[in-house]
Amino acid sequence: MKPALAPQAASRRIRRWAAKAGGDGHRRNACRAVLAARGQNPPGILHGLLAAALIAGCGGSEPEREVLRVFAASSLTEAFQELAGTFEAAYPEIDVVPVFAGSQVLRLQIEQGAHADVFASADQRHLDALVRAGLVTGGRVFAGNELVVIVPRDNPAAITDFADLPRARRLVIGTEHVPAGRYARMALKRAAGRRGTDFEAAVLASVASEESNVRLARAKVELGAADAAIVYRTDAVPGRVRVIPLPDGVNVRADYLMGALTAAANPEGAELWIDFAASPAGQAIMTRRGFLAASAAAR
Repeated sequence: MKPALAPQAASRRIRRWAAKAGGDGHRRNACRAVLAARGQNPPGILHGLLAAALIAGCGGSEPEREVLRVFAASSLTEAFQELAGTFEAAYPEIDVVPVFAGSQVLRLQIEQGAHADVFASADQRHLDALVRAGLVTGGRVFAGNELVVIVPRDNPAAITDFADLPRARRLVIGTEHVPAGRYARMALKRAAGRRGTDFEAAVLASVASEESNVRLARAKVELGAADAAIVYRTDAVPGRVRVIPLPDGVNVRADYLMGALTAAANPEGAELWIDFAASPAGQAIMTRRGFLAASAAAR
């Protein structure tokens, strides 16, 4: 359920936008605030809000929806698509436009001037770099993930355990700049401490392809173009691949973080989105999609 808009806050918001005289955009914003308050406040309060809306020159028609551009790591695709649908149902005045790619690609696009309101990264390094550059504010953990090995359904290399990974002749991982690729190398480094450096060297020697995002690595396994890949648990689609877990002492937990862009065209929508992802409703969607809850992901 959408949280009630505090009457005083709603009235202040309407009057603030109304005071910014001429622009149609400000009038639409004032109307949005009234629509958000409608049905959530008693009649007496609502009358006051409607009076403030008249100052803004609201008409009787529904206001145009305000776009919220969300740049998100490719591993968040299905979860954020569901999150967007639920968010828009709660905030019908906002139109969520997600853009999915590798975190490092999105970071580069933002550095080069791409227009976005929110950045959701699978690697804290990329978000921190944008914060240092003054392009993003904050950085809130909203989910977590971990690695698995996936193999084709017919499993031609007969890999049934993480220890069997050197059997792969065609292993696919992310590049060292992709979060999943960096985490995979960290996991192999941890494995070397348990199984020896020969294990790590043998696995890395079998790498046939390094991909720019984890979805491309998964696709090669699904198509039979690879014997195995190291991907996120959330990317292992049941029925399309076989899934092999990593040992607890080897696996790497990835934190997903979000921040609003300092030049966001829709800063209020960005704040609502980030809060919604961390809310019980948002967390339920993330965990249903296989992600770790924010509380479990935070280290």
